[in-house]
Amino acid sequence: MNAAVVEVVAAVLTQPDGRVLLAQRPAGKVYAGHWEFPGGKVEAGETLEDALVRELREELGITVSADCRWITRVFEYPHATVRLNFFRVFAWQGTPHPHEGQVFSWQRPEAVEVTPLLPANFPIVKALSLPPVLGISQAETLGADSFLARLDVALAEGLRLIQVRDKSLPEDERLHLARETVRRARRHGARVLVNGSADLAQAADADGVHLDAAAAARCSVRPDCEWVGVSCHDADELAQAAAIGADFALLSPVLPTLTHPGAPTLGWARFSALAAASPIPVYGLGGLARDDVALARTRGAHGVALLRGAWT
Repeated sequence: MNAAVVEVVAAVLTQPDGRVLLAQRPAGKVYAGHWEFPGGKVEAGETLEDALVRELREELGITVSADCRWITRVFEYPHATVRLNFFRVFAWQGTPHPHEGQVFSWQRPEAVEVTPLLPANFPIVKALSLPPVLGISQAETLGADSFLARLDVALAEGLRLIQVRDKSLPEDERLHLARETVRRARRHGARVLVNGSADLAQAADADGVHLDAAAAARCSVRPDCEWVGVSCHDADELAQAAAIGADFALLSPVLPTLTHPGAPTLGWARFSALAAASPIPVYGLGGLARDDVALARTRGAHGVALLRGAWT
């Protein structure tokens, strides 16, 4: 790796319908013609926030009014090693227009049509297709039939990412539950990950696998699935999740929960620090509700993961 790491801020401007802004690098620059997220180098003495505001004013002619730290990724190009500090930007004043000869395009992360993307942005685009709410199955306590009925309601109301957990169920019952969850989710375009092995996820025709921290620690390579999530509780576990190529992590417990009263929690300050340093998106889990998505984002979360709150 090159000795000098260039600090860069990158902005994910997001419309209410989920589209994000990509900019094409102009002629005369390295990787001319490639598409990227707007941003630029952090100048000496600048905070990341200051650099973001300046770059978007200079490059797009807008004033940021609502931004959140998201993730941080280091990428080694042939000409430089860059640390990309990504921000989600949900509100701004003015209309983005090119000040430096770029071409802009609003794109849906799950169906980007412009090409070629800068190599560092492929995992970013994939991560941005993740929805803000993840529901964790609760068939063990609700009963399978009651859970599936509540799943239908949640899917109809917009839930698009589900983790089938219920680890105490017999394997055949859990496989049946996973298959039924997948069947119902497919009708709504929702994704399903199964907690456990990649073999179980594949047997259920799920979209991926979700690993607990102990299972992730035993992995040296990414499971052979389209989507991989990992449950984490500290910086080391987040680092391991990223090292095996996971697409996202659940970080818990953020706040006190009914399940573990009196147990130690991360709190928002610690959660924010861990999420900002993570190279993969982080969902907050523990003591949160569906209405906490906006709050969680201001603390660096991609969104919230819910157990009880997903099915009530």
